[in-house]
Amino acid sequence: MNNTKQEIDALDRPVWHALTGCQQNRAIGTPAAWRFAPEYGVFAAPADWTPIAHQALSALIAQDEIWLIEKDPFPTPPGTQIAGRMDCLQMIATDIEPGAPTAWDDAVHLLGDADIPAMQALAEATWPGPFRRGTPRLGRFIGIRDGGELVAMSGERMRIGSFTEVSGVCTAPSHRGRGLARLLIAQVARSILSRDEQPFLHSYTDNERANALYAALGFRPHQRVTATILRRDDTP
Repeated sequence: MNNTKQEIDALDRPVWHALTGCQQNRAIGTPAAWRFAPEYGVFAAPADWTPIAHQALSALIAQDEIWLIEKDPFPTPPGTQIAGRMDCLQMIATDIEPGAPTAWDDAVHLLGDADIPAMQALAEATWPGPFRRGTPRLGRFIGIRDGGELVAMSGERMRIGSFTEVSGVCTAPSHRGRGLARLLIAQVARSILSRDEQPFLHSYTDNERANALYAALGFRPHQRVTATILRRDDTP
């Protein structure tokens, strides 16, 4: 797949390009700064780092927090404080390695609105990253149930040009080590490729086990980015 330089460069600021592109219908804000509407997620981005954009970004912080994903360092907007900063690896796949058939292949099914409570419960138990009630409506999600219980899932989140992010990957502790994450990630990524799009993902750089799995599937490191959590600074 031949991506344009503009599409590749957009990955330096994935949130901004998702919210000003095909997912703008899920955004709230102004031309100076946008965020996903709170029901969909916590990710936000300013147009730039000018005082006007800083003020617009600060205004988008609700009672909780917002997350930024940026390649380059940036100044802390006035009126906010950094609640966390994580070094992340941004990875891209052009092909997915075929895996051997598993006993779980036939258990994979498409998740919908009726599954959202179970998806939220699984995300809260495993913390794959920020996950809100509307997150599953950002893209296609699939999962595996065992005995009626949702025990693993994966899906799509941000869309930037021809790139679609694989996200929401989680497996219940009782079912880890059975290859469920590998199976679901591979199916999500192959579905993206079948639409002539390219899968990418973000992973914490210190999550060696996950990064090894992504590499085995065919994801290759593209660059490092930083996930920053901002909260209001109400200190007088």
